[in-house]
Amino acid sequence: MRVFDAAATRERLPLPALVDALRAMFVAGCEVPLRHTHKIGDAGTVLLMPAWRPGALLGIKTVAIFPGNGARGLPGLHSVYTLFDASTGVPLAQLDGNEITTRRTVAASALAASFLARSDAQRLLIVGAGRVAGLTAPAMRAVRPGLAEVEVWNRSPAAAETLAAQLGGRAVADLEAAVRRADIVSCATLATAPLVHGEWLRPGAHLDLVGSFTPAMREADGEAFRRARVFVDTAEALAKSGDILQAVAEGAFDTAALQGTLADLCRGERAGRRGADEITLFKSVGSALEDLAAAELVWAAPR
Repeated sequence: MRVFDAAATRERLPLPALVDALRAMFVAGCEVPLRHTHKIGDAGTVLLMPAWRPGALLGIKTVAIFPGNGARGLPGLHSVYTLFDASTGVPLAQLDGNEITTRRTVAASALAASFLARSDAQRLLIVGAGRVAGLTAPAMRAVRPGLAEVEVWNRSPAAAETLAAQLGGRAVADLEAAVRRADIVSCATLATAPLVHGEWLRPGAHLDLVGSFTPAMREADGEAFRRARVFVDTAEALAKSGDILQAVAEGAFDTAALQGTLADLCRGERAGRRGADEITLFKSVGSALEDLAAAELVWAAPR
């Protein structure tokens, strides 16, 4: 069995190629059971995410999410990915799950933005300063190369300053003002209360919500859902995301109004952006389909 450490996994997942791999996998499809979610006492959550293409490859990702790790100087998320031959069950490779997760997450957001963000988008606001936030700008530029301005907001101004410097952007303290001028707002946080308010979104804005993968988490208020055409990565988001579940509970969103999934967009079964002033919203919770697409790209890379 081959082992791809973080550097080897990262090297084999250039973002433009990964966006293309996700697009192809959403068109072709694969077998994706509902992920298992288990609470580990009060400390964290473990996710088990399998996916396979019969006769080809089977992958299983194990993710450990421990939000309190920040106080220990540790990342809040750790994961490993195991790839098998789907015909024989023979283990083929172990990959760095964190790199798989981070890169496929931003690639999925970029894939959605390729359909939903304005083609002339110039201003990107990143809300958050963690691992995913750090790759959001290069991922979005893979599909919207005209993005010339990047701003970063985070609860920790020092963290925002650090990330902004790495990205050649600017840290901001006034979140409302930054949202009001952004063409794309991408949130990658562990927030449990709304950070972005729908009334702040300018005409033509695209809102990308990456956090909120449990019912208790939330990054945007109900008004954001009321004003936008809403898309999700997969239908699983309707049952997992606190952003959606809480907007529904408040009467701000009806799931019957959902505009489609990434598969619908990639297959041309639903229209993406329909006008320059339309507000769009993409909510992702992550899919094992995306993990498998990334793992296959790593496995297929020249040895």
